[in-house]
Amino acid sequence: MNRVDYLRISLIDRCNFRCQYCMPEGAELDYILRQELLTHEEIITLLKEVFIPLGFSKFRLTGGEPLLRPGIVDLVQDIASLSATEDLSMTTNGFLLSSLAADLYKAGLKRINISLDSLNPDTFKTIIGHKKKDLWQHTWQGIQTAYDVGFDPLKLNIVVIPGVNESEIEALAELSIDKNWHIRFIEFMPIGNAELFSDRTWVPSEEIRDKIRQKWGFIESNIKGNGPADVFKIPGAKGTLGFISQMSECFCDNCNRMRLSADGWLRPCLLNETGQIDLKDLLRKGTKTREIREKVAHLLAIKPDINYQERDSGNDTVIYNRTMSQIGG
Repeated sequence: MNRVDYLRISLIDRCNFRCQYCMPEGAELDYILRQELLTHEEIITLLKEVFIPLGFSKFRLTGGEPLLRPGIVDLVQDIASLSATEDLSMTTNGFLLSSLAADLYKAGLKRINISLDSLNPDTFKTIIGHKKKDLWQHTWQGIQTAYDVGFDPLKLNIVVIPGVNESEIEALAELSIDKNWHIRFIEFMPIGNAELFSDRTWVPSEEIRDKIRQKWGFIESNIKGNGPADVFKIPGAKGTLGFISQMSECFCDNCNRMRLSADGWLRPCLLNETGQIDLKDLLRKGTKTREIREKVAHLLAIKPDINYQERDSGNDTVIYNRTMSQIGG
C-alpha cells in the first residue's frame, strides 16, 4: 500500500473568482458560515494530535481561496513551526499575492502553486467569471512578486478546457523555458461544473504532451513532486512540465493524500464521497483526540478500497454534493 503522508487542508470555501471548472455558472453556493469553519486552534490540534502521529508530514493549504482566510500568515507560521512539518505549500489564484507573498515566505511557506489558466486577459476573464479588465494583470503581478521574494521554483496550474484555453497549450508551456517555473497541465474533471464538463468533456494529457512534443521535443525530468504529476522538460528549459491525468490515466495506486474540508470533513478520495468523517463535529463534542486518531487510522486502512470503488463516477449517483471549491481541489 502506498504511504499516505500528505494532507490537503481547505481553509475557506469562499473565493474571489468563480472559475468555470470549479463553480457552476450562475449557481448560488451555500457558503460555510464562519462559525462552522475549523478554527486556527482546531486545525493545529488536528495536525498535532491526529495527523502527525499517523505519519502525515506534508501539508498543502487550499480553499476556495486560502488568502481570504483571516490570520493566514499566522496559521502558516504555526504549521511551519511544527517539528514534523517536512513540506508546507499552498494553492492560490494569486490575486492577493502582491501584498502577501513576502510575509508568507517569511512565515515559512516555501512552495506555492498559482492557477493561471490563460495568458489572454479576455479568456482569463471568461474562465474566472469576472468582467473587470485588470484581473489578469493583477494576478500576473502576484506571480512575479511571489517569484521575486523567493518562491523558486514556482508552480503554475492550468486546467485545460476544450474550446476555451486549449489553443494556449504551447504558449503556457513556453513559460517553463526561461525561468524555473513548473507548469502543471490538469485534465478537466466533472466535479465543480458537471454541465460544462458534459458539454466540453476533457483533453487527455497525451494530446497536450503531443502538441508540446511536436514543437520542442521532450525529455523526462528527474524532478518529482509530492503529487501524481508525470514530469517532463522541454530540452534546455530551466523549468518543467507536469501532467495530472486523473481522467485518462488512473493513479489511484500512487495516491498519497487525504483532504480536509474547511468545515472539518476528512475525505479520502477526490473522486469518491465514500467514507468521509466529520472531524469538527467530533472535536466540538469533546471526543478525545486518541479516539479521533483511531477513526482516521481506520479510514487510512480502507482508503485503497475507497479509491477504486466507483472511481470513475465518484459515487453511486454520479452527482457530487460539493463543488471543487468546497472540497479544496
